[in-house]
Amino acid sequence: MTTITRTAPAVAAPSRPGVGAALGHTMTLAWRSLVQIKHNPMELIDLSVQPIMFLLLFTYVFGGAISGSTGEYLQFALPGIVAQNMLFASMTTAVGLSTDIDKGVFDRLRSLPIARFAPLAGRIVADTLKQVWAFALFLGLGLALGFRVHTGISGVLGALTLLLTFALAMSWLAVLVGVTAAGQEKVQILMFSLMMPITFTSNAFVATETMPSWLQKWAEVNPVSHVADAVRGLLGGGPVASDATICLLWAAGIAIVFGPLAVRAFRTRT
Repeated sequence: MTTITRTAPAVAAPSRPGVGAALGHTMTLAWRSLVQIKHNPMELIDLSVQPIMFLLLFTYVFGGAISGSTGEYLQFALPGIVAQNMLFASMTTAVGLSTDIDKGVFDRLRSLPIARFAPLAGRIVADTLKQVWAFALFLGLGLALGFRVHTGISGVLGALTLLLTFALAMSWLAVLVGVTAAGQEKVQILMFSLMMPITFTSNAFVATETMPSWLQKWAEVNPVSHVADAVRGLLGGGPVASDATICLLWAAGIAIVFGPLAVRAFRTRT
């Protein structure tokens, strides 16, 4: 008798998704993160309640003491509070990333035929879109309280673009913290410990010249100060080019330094 041996057909190795498919995967996962708000409204409440609370608190509690007029202080402080909120909102990226990793979401996604970077990029894109909501809420409430935009729609769009650019750069720092710190509580503590001193030692809330001389030197190079001043110029009129340029240089530097570190840590962790 002759034994017939059948050879199983070779299974082709899965090919890497193309650029178009990878972008599609990224946007799908970004939409997934946004849809989660429907089931967990606290994510959006964090981006809604905190801006309202900070704006009302600083305007009506500290505004009269600092500027002598709540209206005058609102015109000065709203751009700074917007910049501060943008940094604090980056905490959601770190916490959300840490949660997905701990729950094994990234392990399940990695088993699918999708681009390897799509889960991380999708999270960053979704959190950036949430920043648009926070900015719109800030501006709408500010206008209701008496804030005035003197540069029209072009100034508003310019301010939003600058804020989102800096937020994207800061998201790499958030990613690094989210994948290296063990547990959500440690992520929150570490992010809060990083963001609080940076924002409150800037000119976001008070003019630089009112600070001690030693603190003025730091405030003058603090990236948050340049973000706040650039947004003030874009919304209220005034010089913009210098602060916007420095802000973009800071954003590029942060992305160059923390981007590779974050990607390496993410690949190691997942």
